[in-house]
Amino acid sequence: MNSEIRSVVVGTGFIGPVHVEALRRAGVCVAGIVGSSPEKSRAAAETLGLPDAFKTLDDVLSDPTVDCVHLTTPNRFHFPQAAAVLKAGKHVICEKPLAMNSAESAELVQIAADSGRAAAVAYNIRFYPLCHEAAARVRNGSIGKVIHINGSYVQDWLLRQNDFNWRVLAADGGELRAVADIGTHWLDLIQFISGDKIVSVCADLRTVYPTRQRPIGNVETFSGGPSAETPTESVEITTEDCGAVMFRMAGGANGCLWVSQTTAGKKNCLRFELGGSEQSLAWNSESPNTLEIGNRDQPNQSLIRDPALMDASAATIANYPGGHNEGFPDSFKQLFRTVYGCIRSGEFAATSEHAPALFPTFADGHREILICEAILNSHRRRGWVDVN
Repeated sequence: MNSEIRSVVVGTGFIGPVHVEALRRAGVCVAGIVGSSPEKSRAAAETLGLPDAFKTLDDVLSDPTVDCVHLTTPNRFHFPQAAAVLKAGKHVICEKPLAMNSAESAELVQIAADSGRAAAVAYNIRFYPLCHEAAARVRNGSIGKVIHINGSYVQDWLLRQNDFNWRVLAADGGELRAVADIGTHWLDLIQFISGDKIVSVCADLRTVYPTRQRPIGNVETFSGGPSAETPTESVEITTEDCGAVMFRMAGGANGCLWVSQTTAGKKNCLRFELGGSEQSLAWNSESPNTLEIGNRDQPNQSLIRDPALMDASAATIANYPGGHNEGFPDSFKQLFRTVYGCIRSGEFAATSEHAPALFPTFADGHREILICEAILNSHRRRGWVDVN
């Protein structure tokens, strides 16, 4: 590998430029960006001030100077692209969900293991400092035994019938949408914080709009939808807009998740409340620099993100002093700093159940898809289903 690690981002939509910015802030050389066409690749490179070095993913895979590839493409491309990147001998960071089904994700786990390369999934929400702080407080026993967990992840960008994006189509995003797109962030986060695994689920999902109006032309994610003058066509929708998921964990805790992309006024709000036998912890992504600590026999507390007051594992990913807020872009920066630090040290190659990776791996991504499949099965059967 070169002394300077070089990366390329594949995908020019909403999240691709987020990766580019975070990589630069993490001190990683971004060698280029690739879109769905040579024209999009060239335009994105110009907009982001990157070299116009690559027109296609094949160009990237054949370049021996590229060490790592970031995949921010639609879900249906994740499996073939991630497999190709690893087989080309390059590290990979893939947006979630890892694949369209568990057969694909299981194969990717094996390909990653055989490749000897780092394979990460971009569950960036773990890398808000106070989420690491919550995990540390569970590990050190200060909250006691985890009894139950509840929370939600809600947005409003698909509230109206004429709101449309490729994610609503099962062929492009998979049979689950709200759960797979944002719910998996919450499910990954609470398993990371609790140090426990979800083993069974009971779900009730709902498609608010069985038919949506698709604009004739492209509409970017979170763009606010087409204008009244934009011509549209009716498209049948089978993926869910919202739903509830009850779950049980291996250690005995239980809980529930509400997920929605049709909640007016909630732009991107993840919340959790973790109840322990001694204390509770609550956090909200729309005010991410505060962790609420609940007590039974003394006043409740609010911990403001301050590296001087936090566990070392959390302070390590908090770059600014207390009172200087860190947010969404910083979580990607910290995720990438961790992954690339592991690439440099080689730590990613030696992980196990007793010494888990420092970042979300393809094994984590595979487990989230197993949970998603159990959720969909539960909804269809209308009962409890074990995670396979």
